Amino acid sequence: MPATADRLKNVSVSASVAMTQKARELTAQGVKVISLSSGEPDFPTPSHAIEAAHAAALGGDTKYPAIEGTPALKMAIQRKFKRDNNLDYAPNQILVAGGGKQVIFNAMLATLNPGDEVVIPTPAWISYADIVKFAGGVPVQVPCSQANNFKLQAQDLDAAITAKTKWLLLNYPSNPTGSACSRVEMAAIAEVMLQHPNVWIMTDDMYEHLIYDGFEFCTIAAVEPRLYDRVLTVNGVSKAYAMTGWRMGYCGGPQDLIKAVSNVNTQNSGGVCTLTQAAATAVLNGPQGLLAERAGIYQQRRDFVLERLAGIDGLTCHKPEGAFYLFPNISAFIGRTTAGGRKISSDTDFCLALMDEHHVATVQGAAYGLSPYVRLSYATSLQVLGEGCERIAEFCKGMR
Repeated sequence: MPATADRLKNVSVSASVAMTQKARELTAQGVKVISLSSGEPDFPTPSHAIEAAHAAALGGDTKYPAIEGTPALKMAIQRKFKRDNNLDYAPNQILVAGGGKQVIFNAMLATLNPGDEVVIPTPAWISYADIVKFAGGVPVQVPCSQANNFKLQAQDLDAAITAKTKWLLLNYPSNPTGSACSRVEMAAIAEVMLQHPNVWIMTDDMYEHLIYDGFEFCTIAAVEPRLYDRVLTVNGVSKAYAMTGWRMGYCGGPQDLIKAVSNVNTQNSGGVCTLTQAAATAVLNGPQGLLAERAGIYQQRRDFVLERLAGIDGLTCHKPEGAFYLFPNISAFIGRTTAGGRKISSDTDFCLALMDEHHVATVQGAAYGLSPYVRLSYATSLQVLGEGCERIAEFCKGMR
């Protein structure tokens, strides 16, 4: 095997992917694993999306795809941005790629030079920092404490920006904390960014429709129109419409930036599967009532798990406004020993011991840049969540 490229030295395998894979391996061995590690909806893809893909296949729509997105899909995305976000993007300001991750990856490759900095509020999705490193940039992690509900504070943002800063990367509702920004909170971030006109803003709005308790989602280009020409608004169909396996993300932004990102897209992909584009067009144009219906179910699950975690001595957990994750603090268990005799020195130790001794898959907070926490996904049934919580409680009670 030839030597691997130096660019891979600082890029790690996603901890959530690794833990999910370990859960699958144990399941294949006959172990009953409760997997709370995967950020994947358990709902089915809407039937009208599947029917649209089927019709496209039968109709011969199986040739090379339009690289920037089919005209029909771009029109659907254009309508979605206007309908949901009050954002006007022309078709040449819209780009489709193989998932939100590829949009972000291609945007960073298209814009970062060696040493350019990207400000990332932390805790944050595992892949952000690694994508920045892969593109030759430097991730600048700005800690967002539980005391501030894991939200970026304006003064901390301002202090993190330097002459080398190229991007600010926002993700609300957040993976892994579920925290979301109100319009007032987003306006405070926008006010800082108006003082730094050379910094671009990327907003990953993938969890836009997974919000609870009447909270109102907002995105920065809509909150502060003066930033419109510096914002890349990223979204997709994976989380809201339970279409993770279809691999379709999209973005809206300034035409020159979209052209540059599309140029990268032509070399590392060549366009999204035509059948996926037909399915995505159908869900974006179709009835939107399922979004609120499913959000209501997620809210029920969130409250169910929060109630059970509250009954475990030592665990504390904030109440998130969105997404489908909880991020409990496990500091009370650091330094203790499990019933199986394992010393817990970190949140990574906690997650590995929980998996090995009670077969519950979670992800350590260290993977997201903040310890000692663990991320739990409640994108699964109440029955599975109930058994998972029982096992976590038993695990914690066995500590000494």
